[in-house]
Amino acid sequence: MPTFQLYAILESIADRVEIHNNVGQQRDNWNTLFLNSVNMITLTAATMAGFMATGDHGASDLGLKLASTLMFFAATGMLVLMNKIQPSQLVEEQRVMLEKFPESLEPTVWWPKMQSQKTNKEKYFKGKVESNGWSKELEMEMREVVEVIKRKDSEDYDIVGNKVLKMNKVLAASRPILIGIAALGSTFMDSSNGSWVAILEAAAGALSSAVNTLENGGQVGMVFEMYRNNVGFFKHVQESIESTLRESDWDKRENGELFEMKVALQLGRSLS
Repeated sequence: MPTFQLYAILESIADRVEIHNNVGQQRDNWNTLFLNSVNMITLTAATMAGFMATGDHGASDLGLKLASTLMFFAATGMLVLMNKIQPSQLVEEQRVMLEKFPESLEPTVWWPKMQSQKTNKEKYFKGKVESNGWSKELEMEMREVVEVIKRKDSEDYDIVGNKVLKMNKVLAASRPILIGIAALGSTFMDSSNGSWVAILEAAAGALSSAVNTLENGGQVGMVFEMYRNNVGFFKHVQESIESTLRESDWDKRENGELFEMKVALQLGRSLS
């Protein structure tokens, strides 16, 4: 049994290492994309504002003013978003619910104290009548885990994932429309309508830049895939528990204590 437990832990560690590697690469991509995008938008808007300050350029001032204003607002919104999601931090660190901006630095302690670990273990296994590591209490706890996954984890990821999907569709559709409007504005601009067409063209161009930055810099499609994969992971855990519990003969199941430990490791929870 200790050998089986060690192999189960090793398998979970290997999965977690791969997750950290993938998340680390994605974190670097997000940092680079957001950093470059926000800097370019801010610098472009500042250049427009500086150009307007050099003198009176007539109708073009209105377009430049509107474009620079929209770009500054877009950069502000993206910075607020970055402060909220903190792409520089590992998603895995956020999933165990650590504060992004704690009042003071404290060491990350994921291991239980030795004394409390012993107490919890004694309390946890007290009163169990086991057969192949299974008991009625453990069965009830596994069924409760399934309900929590359905009610909390899967539902949360499903709701947010659908919102991200809708957002991705809107961004994908609006970007070519805005660029097309800007292009048509350049085509039909003349002396009679130059003022309002310049404003429309500048606004469409600025919004297109902001939308493009949000869609590609934020990698909205990748975020949707991440949520879809998470929902699939919880579905897999849920079905593996339900499949095990459908076997009425305890001796034909995987050892209960080993199975319980594997589920806890998969969900990032302690046994207690």
